[in-house]
Amino acid sequence: MQFPDDDNGKMLAAMAESGIDLSKELDIDFFIVFDDQRDAESALAEILASELDCEAELNLNDDLGKWEMIVTLKMIPEYAAVVEQETELHLFAEEFGGMSDGWGVMQHQEGDDLGEDHDHECGDHCHH
Repeated sequence: MQFPDDDNGKMLAAMAESGIDLSKELDIDFFIVFDDQRDAESALAEILASELDCEAELNLNDDLGKWEMIVTLKMIPEYAAVVEQETELHLFAEEFGGMSDGWGVMQHQEGDDLGEDHDHECGDHCHH
């Protein structure tokens, strides 16, 4: 498989090289960070009330000193779809004073053959 030479393309290439089947739906975690807790909580409430079929949680990231929302979407990890979703979430985050901070997947997902490897594959801007 060929991928564009950018962070998202490199991430998808690394996933494919590690044996993840990119033709199947995966739970993809998109990370959004906020400086202000109230902004983060407002964004969380808004995204959970939206039509976006996702799971979302909010945590204080001690390493960053920021509030981090993790938005999990079940989707096939195609380059264009990931870029589009990341862009949409970034624009959404900006409305609440936040910004996107990369994405990743858990290597062991339902239906894969990777055994009990629970390492998290993250992009260059991911802090996990």
